[in-house]
Amino acid sequence: MRELTYAEAVVEALYEALEEDERVTLMGSYFLGLSPRRVLLDRLRTDFGTRIFDPPISEIGFCGLAVGAATAGLRPIVDVGTASFIFNAWPTVVNEAANVHYMTGGQTRAPVVFHILHGLRGGGAAQHSHSPQAMLWNAPGLQIMLPSSPKDVKGLVRTAAMSDSPTIWLDHPRLLEVKGQVPEVRYSIPFGQAEVKRVGKDVSIVATSFMVQRALGAAEELAKQGIDAEVVDPRTLVPLDKETILGSVAKTGRVVVVDECHKSCGVAAEIAAIVAEEGYSSLKGPIKRVATADVPVPFSPRLEAAIEPTEEKIVAAVRSLVG
Repeated sequence: MRELTYAEAVVEALYEALEEDERVTLMGSYFLGLSPRRVLLDRLRTDFGTRIFDPPISEIGFCGLAVGAATAGLRPIVDVGTASFIFNAWPTVVNEAANVHYMTGGQTRAPVVFHILHGLRGGGAAQHSHSPQAMLWNAPGLQIMLPSSPKDVKGLVRTAAMSDSPTIWLDHPRLLEVKGQVPEVRYSIPFGQAEVKRVGKDVSIVATSFMVQRALGAAEELAKQGIDAEVVDPRTLVPLDKETILGSVAKTGRVVVVDECHKSCGVAAEIAAIVAEEGYSSLKGPIKRVATADVPVPFSPRLEAAIEPTEEKIVAAVRSLVG
C-alpha cells in the first residue's frame, strides 16, 4: 500500500486504462487543468498523446462524438467538466447512450464514460454547483459511480473503463486533495458493492461522494458524545447495493442519509424510500435526510454554507434519533 491523493489515483487509473486497452481514449481538457495531476498528466501526454483529444467547448457535440465512437468500437472516457455542463449534452447522454443497447435489441453497446465534477465547492454559484446524479439515476441504462476515496476511485475507474455499459463518473472538487492508502497492484472494485467505511452499532449514516468524508468526521464527533455511528458508502448508485444498506439499518435500527443533491427527489430521498419500503420493520425511529436545501446555490460563501450538508447538520440529525 502507498499513500496517494485522490487526484493522483485518478490519473494512475487513467494511465492504466490507456495502457491496458488500445481502444480507450481520453476526451476533454478538464483532466489537464488541475495542478495536483500535472506531472502524471504530462506523462499521459507523452505516452498516449495520439489518444488524448481536447475538443472545442460544445458538450452536445463532443459527447455525441464519444457515443458514436463507443458504438463503433472505441472506449472513450469523456471529461465534461463541471457537472452542470452535462445538461448541454443531455440528449446524447440520456436519450442516446442510455437507450442504444435496449433500442437495438442488444445488438449495439455504448462503452463510454462521462466524467463530471459535482457539488458545492465554494463560490460556484447556481450554474457551477449542481449534483445531477438523481436526475441521471432517473434515466435507465446509465451506470453511476460516486467514489469517495483514492482507493475507491482507482478501482472503480478500472471497472468503468472495462464495462460495456455507459457510465457516469461523478467526482467532487473537494476530494481531489484527500489522501488515502492505495494498493500497489492493479485492481478493480465491482459496481454494486457498497463498503462500510466505519463500523458502529447505534445509527447508520449512509453517505455518497464527498459526504462520506463529512459523515466520517461527524462519526468521530459523535463518538466523543458516546454515540457509535456506522458509515455506509454505496460507491455506486446503479447498480445499488441495497443489501449492505439494509443490513446496516437492521443492525442499528436508525438511519441518516446524507447526499449533496437537493433534498426533494434526490439520492437521499430514494435511499430513504428504499429503507422505508424494505427495511421498515428494523427502524426504531424516523428516517432522517441531510441534503442541500431546495434553492439555487448562492454565490455568497455564507449563504452557501447555510444550505449545504455539513458535519454539524449530520451530528444534529443523529442526535435527534439517538438522545
